[in-house]
Amino acid sequence: MELFFSTRDELIKINLRHVIFCEADDNYSHVYFSNGVKATLLCTLSNLEQLIDEKLKGKAQPFVRIGKRYIVNTTYIFQINTLRKKLLLTSFYGPQLYTLSVSKEALKKLKDLYLTNKP
Repeated sequence: MELFFSTRDELIKINLRHVIFCEADDNYSHVYFSNGVKATLLCTLSNLEQLIDEKLKGKAQPFVRIGKRYIVNTTYIFQINTLRKKLLLTSFYGPQLYTLSVSKEALKKLKDLYLTNKP
């Protein structure tokens, strides 16, 4: 489950299993990995979302879009706090704990989606 991004000067390989979340930044997307590494891609978040969907077509889809700013790998969700409007993500293998500020409505939808898809 890998995506490749090539520019004139570099090639970036994204292993989707290790992606914790992606963040929009105008025409760029920042991809955060479970080992703490961050990659910046010349790709909008919408385009990245399409590429992920195409790559995972027919497979279990752990990625979910949260508002305009984030794509999150639900495997790494640690806590959804609607009251504080915070989403905490971690790999549990290292010290990285990511805190995302997300709207209350988006977190409620995520919580409902997460609960309906988990045993």
